[in-house]
Amino acid sequence: MEMHPYALWVPLAPLFGAVVAGLFGKAIGRAGAHWITSLGVAVALILSWLIYLDVDAGTVYNAAVYTWASSGGLSFQVGFLIDKLTVTMMLVVSFVSLMVHIYTIGYMAHDEENWPDGSLAGKNSYQRFFAYISLFTFSMLMLVMSNNFLQLFFGWEAVGLVSYLLIGFWSSRPTAVYANLKAFLVNRVGDFGFLLGIGLIAAYCGSLNYNDVFAQGQNLAGLTFPGTDWMLVTVICICLFIGAMGKSAQFPLHVWLPDSMEGPTPISALIHAATMVTAGIFMVSRMSPLFELSDAALSFVIVIGAITAFFMALIAIVQTDIKRVVAYSTLSQLGYMTAALGASAYSAAMFHLATHAFFKAVLFLGAGSVIIAMHHEQDMRKMGGLRKYMPITYLTVLIGALANAGFPPFAGFFSKDSIIEAVHLSTTAGAGFAHALLLAGVFIGGFYSFRLVFFAFHGKERFRDAHAHDGHDGHGHDDHGGHHAVEPKESPWVVTVPLILLAIPSIIAGWVMIGPALFGDYFRASIFIADGHPAIAAMKDGFHGAWGMIVHGLTALPFWLALAGAATAWYLYIVRPDLPAVIKKKSGVLARILEEKYGFDRFNDWFFAGGARLIGRGLWKGGDQTVIDGLAVNGSAKVVGWIASIVRLFQSGHIYQYAFSMIIGVFLLLTFWMNRA
Repeated sequence: MEMHPYALWVPLAPLFGAVVAGLFGKAIGRAGAHWITSLGVAVALILSWLIYLDVDAGTVYNAAVYTWASSGGLSFQVGFLIDKLTVTMMLVVSFVSLMVHIYTIGYMAHDEENWPDGSLAGKNSYQRFFAYISLFTFSMLMLVMSNNFLQLFFGWEAVGLVSYLLIGFWSSRPTAVYANLKAFLVNRVGDFGFLLGIGLIAAYCGSLNYNDVFAQGQNLAGLTFPGTDWMLVTVICICLFIGAMGKSAQFPLHVWLPDSMEGPTPISALIHAATMVTAGIFMVSRMSPLFELSDAALSFVIVIGAITAFFMALIAIVQTDIKRVVAYSTLSQLGYMTAALGASAYSAAMFHLATHAFFKAVLFLGAGSVIIAMHHEQDMRKMGGLRKYMPITYLTVLIGALANAGFPPFAGFFSKDSIIEAVHLSTTAGAGFAHALLLAGVFIGGFYSFRLVFFAFHGKERFRDAHAHDGHDGHGHDDHGGHHAVEPKESPWVVTVPLILLAIPSIIAGWVMIGPALFGDYFRASIFIADGHPAIAAMKDGFHGAWGMIVHGLTALPFWLALAGAATAWYLYIVRPDLPAVIKKKSGVLARILEEKYGFDRFNDWFFAGGARLIGRGLWKGGDQTVIDGLAVNGSAKVVGWIASIVRLFQSGHIYQYAFSMIIGVFLLLTFWMNRA
């Protein structure tokens, strides 16, 4: 099958921009760097749209572009599979990335303030940042466009590597270095399972091409994992999903994502809205022909997703850092998508992925706009009353919050309600447990979404108190050192225009996509659902258009739960702003558990970091000093010295001593031979 003539240029355009900005940043200057990278991503977006038009007409492109190596009948190739699932991701990734590129021009304009004077890393940091985000876009496009597991793994690891560079971009800060190392290590845990799954596929299928592997699905379903009675396909799917747990930050591999807020705000939107964290959701959707063969794997997926959706939302309600509130919101929303995957509602998961990309990018970039206005302060307790100073930012963040909470008619309502209903109708084991947690998460989602809005944009103007919360260590991670009274103002157009352009689909995307994406033939053969998993089919029977869904939603429990959550936030932060402190004090250990994030960070520091220190100390004392230095190096020298001291006794230079030694030697030799005879 021939490849679309524009396909190769979609990932290569951002790659070209990244190479030019990265290698020749000093020569082309700051303007050259943001123009070349932004144009590269814009080209990718335009070409993705042109490809979408062809794919929408019914064409599917699947072909190898380059064969890297062949071994024992196994071919390692670079190839593209472009169908509705792929082209949807291409459009979402390139559009959000372009908005982030434009936004970054304003946000990183004064980046030199983040570096110590004379820092080599701070030189050309503006150009380097644009090179990184453009390279990140290339990596994500290669991931979603792949038609084989080798290229999928390449894109998978590439986005992990570039995210490491972006999270720790301000490398002069120890917290940023710790955060990027944490993200890198946690993702390696997930990637280990992912690689095992790919290895099993290569071993039992003899191919890494998607279509070849899917064609052998029934054969895999009839095999068991050696030495056990486990279905081989279950082991493969769980291994693949462990990779998704790391990349899409699912419990308990979620701990890296909140700390990634140490990076500049534009990458928070890029990583957490439409790209890296959604890679796991896309991958499981692409692997639906395999996951549909294992009810056990689907049950594992739906339970993990529900746990993440509810328990991560709870942490968001105690956060005071504006970016971390949005980060824990991302964790929760990813949990909803994952639960949909476990319910075999892959189209609902992808639908929520697309709508979430828009409204979560709005929230992150809106938070960044606030941070700029507040002289890079991130603590919401030092904000308040920003609505009249930042009307555009306020309106776009409000739209994002309404969509995130799931209020009709905003995009998040259609996708989130679809997931909750799909889980309710699912026959997957654990669906009842998951449905209860997802419903409870709706109330929490309404609360933390509007807690952010009321805390930051309404109420008392707390930023006028220059000494508010002095000594508190929760100040902004994007801090430039300013802790003084500020007079906030609206951000420049390069910041507000992307906010407006992202807010528009946050409103209308649900209306446009709900029918074809969930109940039409939008995804066609891209997604496979077995006959025994009827959730989407059952939902289709009760769907009577977007307006009908809105009318029904106004009488359904999720809407009233979201409304109750928003009303609670209004009462606590507008009517009685004194109550949150009282509730926190009376909550005691419960509030402490949430503030400690269930103790995962402490456990990781104690078990992994502490264990690594113990092992390192043991290797240093026992291995390096005792074995290597003591035995191998110094020990061998001492042995040589001891032998030399004995040999020296026979090398005195006296003839009589040599003669005596010869006589003794001859005597011993004769005695030895006579005894043998």
